Amino acid sequence: MKNVTILDGGMGQELVKRSKRELTPLWSADVMLHEANLVRDVHAEFIESGAEVITLNTYTATPQRLTRDGSIELIKPLHEAAIKAAQAAVAQSSKPHTKIAACLPPLVASYHPDDAMPFEEALSSYQQLVALQNSAADIFLCETMSSTKEAKAACIAAKETGKPIWIAFSVSDSEPTLLRGGEPIADAIKALSQLEPQMILLNCSRPEAINAALNEIHSLLRECEIPFGVYANGFKAVDELYPGDTVESLSQRKDLSPEKYAEYAVAWAQQGASVIGGCCEISPLHIKAVSEQLK
Repeated sequence: MKNVTILDGGMGQELVKRSKRELTPLWSADVMLHEANLVRDVHAEFIESGAEVITLNTYTATPQRLTRDGSIELIKPLHEAAIKAAQAAVAQSSKPHTKIAACLPPLVASYHPDDAMPFEEALSSYQQLVALQNSAADIFLCETMSSTKEAKAACIAAKETGKPIWIAFSVSDSEPTLLRGGEPIADAIKALSQLEPQMILLNCSRPEAINAALNEIHSLLRECEIPFGVYANGFKAVDELYPGDTVESLSQRKDLSPEKYAEYAVAWAQQGASVIGGCCEISPLHIKAVSEQLK
């Protein structure tokens, strides 16, 4: 278990707790522009809690979201600010070898893949994000992927850099053998394994759903010879969140303490997970508990 790489936790929900700004659909990007020090400080706390990889705070800074909810002209300054905050957190930490993961998120909204978007448009958008983040990236993290199409577009865009690619799928909490877009998780892994990512992960789903999904795909992952990782969320449910909404409609579980989450992490490590971290509502205290148990 000492060989498990510890990923950070959920940036967005930490900013909800710490910022005094009004919630907007571009929440983490809004804070990135106006309270960059908060983002730097959250990164720093995750590093000191044991995270060996931190993720750039660019999740909502996609061309589609900025066009809908803000201004596309913000895309470059947002990415520059996110890189600066992450690099500053690493520089001021006691762990200068901490890696930075670039963030390639769903282009339109979490959990609701836009099947109407032409593949070439998605690919072009991800290529733009890759170019903006490449200077700081040790890894490209294609995260919260809810359809094979968006995962393929993100992965192909990132492959042009020659850097490691991690693909993280989000599965349905009620039907964990399916992606949130409705496709079988096994089919998605088979399709993406052909692009030879360095890691397949499950993320931003309840730990219970991730456990069920792992039962479904464990043998497939061994067959594909691709390492796997996990970073679950701490939401009660995500069914109420739709494109253009704020996270106000989502609530935190009260039964997922740092100690309880660490129990899940130990079980994932025993199953062979190579990377373990947390997603929304998984705090620095959760990551500290995970790190203490695994290291």
